[in-house]
Amino acid sequence: MNLALKKSILKWALVTLVLILMIGCSRNSSPTNGDQNQKTTTTSGQQNTTSDNSNPSSSSSTSSDASKSIVYKNTQYGFSFNLPASWSGYSIITSQWEGIGGSNGSTVVETGPIISIRDPKWTEKNPRQDIPIMVFTLNQWNSLKQEVFHIGAAPLDPTELGRNNYYVFALPARYNYAYLPGFKDVEDILVGNPLQTTQITGN
Repeated sequence: MNLALKKSILKWALVTLVLILMIGCSRNSSPTNGDQNQKTTTTSGQQNTTSDNSNPSSSSSTSSDASKSIVYKNTQYGFSFNLPASWSGYSIITSQWEGIGGSNGSTVVETGPIISIRDPKWTEKNPRQDIPIMVFTLNQWNSLKQEVFHIGAAPLDPTELGRNNYYVFALPARYNYAYLPGFKDVEDILVGNPLQTTQITGN
């Protein structure tokens, strides 16, 4: 009887040990949560803003050498913009500038698009500096220079980046006044005269 009891106790001890080992191995092999890619819908800080995280039909992005640069092309207005390879995955944010004038000096007399190129590292929680490109017709630009209207409160006109036979492309005055992260990167990009224009036909 004593021998049978000992065998029974030994048997249950072994079963218990096996169960403990199985539970321990199961916990150690449990999967962990990895990083998850998040897509955010973003808006620009400009007035009357809409967001488009994919390039519009009138634009495209090309890269002849990913280690050198990528090119944003806008066929609607006839310009392209060279970007460093680190901006791969950028988004295009469209908004609107307003020209204030009139007899009382407070009427919106002209409007036009602002096409902002957004850093791919931009998030709603941690926004970064956009590259805003204002688009003027030649007549609008001439009226602005003749002080028929003004844009914003700053006593400075936008800075011309380039023009073709229909449009003038300009950088807003004090576009980086908030000194968002990445503003120096944008300044470095602009130093290289990245905007190129093409002539518009059949407009």
